[in-house]
This record gives sequence, structure tokens and C-alpha cells, in this order.
Amino acid sequence: MIASGRTLSVDLGERSYPIVIGSGLVGDGSLYRPHVHGSQVMIVSNETVAPLYLKQVESALAAYQVASLVLPDGEQFKTLSVLDRVFTALLEQRFDRRCTLVALGGGVIGDMTGFAAACYQRGVNFIQVPTTLLAQVDSSVGGKTGVNHPLGKNMIGAFYQPQCVIIDSATLRTLPDRELKAGLAEVIKYGLIGDSEFFVWLEQNMPRLLAREHAALAHAIERSCQDKAALVAADEREAGLRALLNLGHTFGHAIETGMGYGEWLHGEAVGAGMCMAADMSARLGWLDELQLGRVKQLVATAGLPVGPPPEVSPERFIELMAVDKKVLDGRLRLVLMRDIGNAEICADFDPEALKQTLYAA
Repeated sequence: MIASGRTLSVDLGERSYPIVIGSGLVGDGSLYRPHVHGSQVMIVSNETVAPLYLKQVESALAAYQVASLVLPDGEQFKTLSVLDRVFTALLEQRFDRRCTLVALGGGVIGDMTGFAAACYQRGVNFIQVPTTLLAQVDSSVGGKTGVNHPLGKNMIGAFYQPQCVIIDSATLRTLPDRELKAGLAEVIKYGLIGDSEFFVWLEQNMPRLLAREHAALAHAIERSCQDKAALVAADEREAGLRALLNLGHTFGHAIETGMGYGEWLHGEAVGAGMCMAADMSARLGWLDELQLGRVKQLVATAGLPVGPPPEVSPERFIELMAVDKKVLDGRLRLVLMRDIGNAEICADFDPEALKQTLYAA
């Protein structure tokens, strides 16, 4: 169980930073102050989160020149045109290169604010304050920032690390059930790619997570952040090992793009994508039927889809996957599973297995 203020670290040498996890942290000014090096702070949030937590963060930062920007909520607003509103606000209020941005919200706000920080005056500091389970266990950690393009998800962005990540588990009390379930997809992912012990724990404790039991959520958040921090420290810019974190994402991003951003939540698409990756792994003879069944059962128990929407045809899947970021030299790379807790990046798979998975879905 996490005590208030439990701290992990992402070890990146001079760019290392803490992940502080606990309950009731969002309004604690002492957590922000060590990471604000100038006098100006811009808090970026959205229309859903701002009414709940913006005043607490503004109070925590009252010693600084604080401005706030509230953006529309949803994956469909993760665009260059909406991002430009951040730059406009910074310029209008004459924020300098020692300013700090604070991302208060879920993965969309975190990705966009981080990308704005990477670009504004060629790089300013930012702090992640994730308020959704998905952002707390995944997108706030590791420095992936960016926006979507109509032709592909997250195709415009940068690797840019935050100064710190402040995870307040109390914010999950206001999280809608659908968003909670979507976050559980990324939690399950850690068990599948390299932590079989955690996968078993999830099988045993998924009802507790769905019931929002504090101790269970605290353990899941900490374990997920530990697993991700280790991969990011080993491979910050995804040259190899870190790509394991993309399990289910190539299939999932095709679903999100094919359906239109916002129709399926990211975690819902990843849940279905992980089941498709497991199915393909079984067709290659890597997983047996029992293992495949365990993967699908856990995803289903979390309340997530185990297959893609019929609106995205196999042909459309292939078209969308061809523009995925994990395509190198014209070859699609997929993260597949040799076993539960043992994933690998594969580019020389039998294309017939992929075809069978897509047509069977």
C-alpha cells in the first residue's frame, strides 16, 4: 500500500525526476515548488477537470504569477489547432523561457501540455498532474508528448520529460466508470509484457479495482509506475526495449483512428488491441489456448472490449497500421507474447497470422 507521498524515480541521469504518489497531493504547494524555477506558471486543464481541481492547484502555486487555460475535453481536441491556443496564451501573457507549465488532467492534456513545453521558446519546464487512471499509470510517465493527425494517432510530437509527476489517487473518486475501466487496460499491459506476478495479482484483485478500493488502486498505480519507469530508464527514446509498452497499441490506434478520435477511449481500444495481439500470438503457436483465454478473461472482467468494432474492416486495419509509428523501413513491427509476462517486438511474423486475426475479429 502507498503511504501519502510515496516517491519513485525515473532514472535518466541529469534529467531524472520523481513520481510522487499519494492521496490529497494536488493542492500541496511543497510538491510543486522545487520544480518551478522562474516566477511564471501556466496551468493547462480541460472543461471537465478544471471545475474539480483547478482552484486547488492555483492555491498551491499562489506564490507565483499564475495563469490558467481551460481547453475542451476529449481526444478529438488533441490537435495542432487546439495546441496553438496554449502558445497564444503564453505569448499574450508574455511568459518567458523560465516559465513552467502544469498539465492538470488526463492523457490528452498531459500530451498536449508536454508538447507545448517542448516547443515553446525551444523548451520550458513542465509538471504532470494526471487525474485519470490511464494518465497516472502510463501517459504521464516517460516523456512522450504530442498531438493526433487525421491520418494517424500521436504522429506529431516529441520526447520531452517533465520535471516531476504528482499522482493524487484521490482524483480517481471523481473519475467516471468508463474512464476507470479504460485506465485498467494500461495496468493489465504491464502484467502482460513483463510482470507475470502482477498479472496474477490483477486476476485476483480486479473486482477490488473496479470497486475503487484505495489499497488496491494504490498498489496498481505504484506497480505500474515502477514497471514503466524501469523501461523508460533503460530505453528513453524507444530504440528497442521501451517499444514493449506498445502491446496492443498498433491495433488500438487503428481502432481509434478508424472510428474517429473520441468514439472509443484509448484504453478501450488498447484492451481490444491486446486481445488481438494475444490471438495473433496464439496463431503463431506462442500462446496456448489457456493463456489466450486468461488474457481475454481479464480484459473482459475489467469491463473492456475484447474485440474491435465491426465498423473497422480488416482492409481498413491494414491501411491504418501501415502508417503506425512502429513501421520501420516499410515493415510493421508488432508487440506479441511468448507467454504471459514475456512479450517481444516482432517484425518477421507470418503475415497470414495477422490476416487471420483481423478476419476472425
